[in-house]
Amino acid sequence: MSVVLVTGADRGIGNALCRACHARGDDVIAACLGDSDELRALGIRVEPGVDVTSDEVVQGLAQRLAGADTTIDLLINNAGIAERDALGALDYDAIRQQLEVNTLGPLRVTEALLERLKPGSTVAFITSRIGSLGDNQSGGLYGYRISKCAANMVAVNLAHDLAKRGIAAVVLHPGMVATAMTFDDERHEARPPEDAAAALIERIDRVEPTEPGAQPAFWHAPERTIIPW
Repeated sequence: MSVVLVTGADRGIGNALCRACHARGDDVIAACLGDSDELRALGIRVEPGVDVTSDEVVQGLAQRLAGADTTIDLLINNAGIAERDALGALDYDAIRQQLEVNTLGPLRVTEALLERLKPGSTVAFITSRIGSLGDNQSGGLYGYRISKCAANMVAVNLAHDLAKRGIAAVVLHPGMVATAMTFDDERHEARPPEDAAAALIERIDRVEPTEPGAQPAFWHAPERTIIPW
């Protein structure tokens, strides 16, 4: 039985990932910004109030896990936010908040939980192809694009350091998913969170540690294709 910790677990993809991992027998820790009686009722350990933008809160989570001598087999950095914006009406506070959650969040969490990982563990980064420089064909969405592009760099940087510890890393785009983060004009293309979770888990399960210095790939999980950085 693997121990799986998921951030942003109280809604959307994170919630679906927790339920899917629990259903197959994993020991799941749901790190929620709010809370989730739904997950708790399933027997999942819920850690409420985990704000990934807070050093104090994330360190508190790490200390609780250390106190219980918990080792994490799979860490899924999933917490994220998205705000629609456009040139000429940019909200720089909103951009900064997206950077805090989407970019610094996974870095903060992974660093804090580093000693809870072991050789053979995996760290997954749920990001978005919207952060791809090579795939940007439309512009717009400044805050979300910038934060996810920077998040991809965080993931690649961490992948290099984690590889030295025998820890695998994978960078994943879940596809268009019907969650609270999905913009209204995109919902017709969106898949249910349960479908996205299944595709993500299938890709994560096939990840193996890479040699130090090797470049990780940016996977489009549902299509099993590589996205350009």
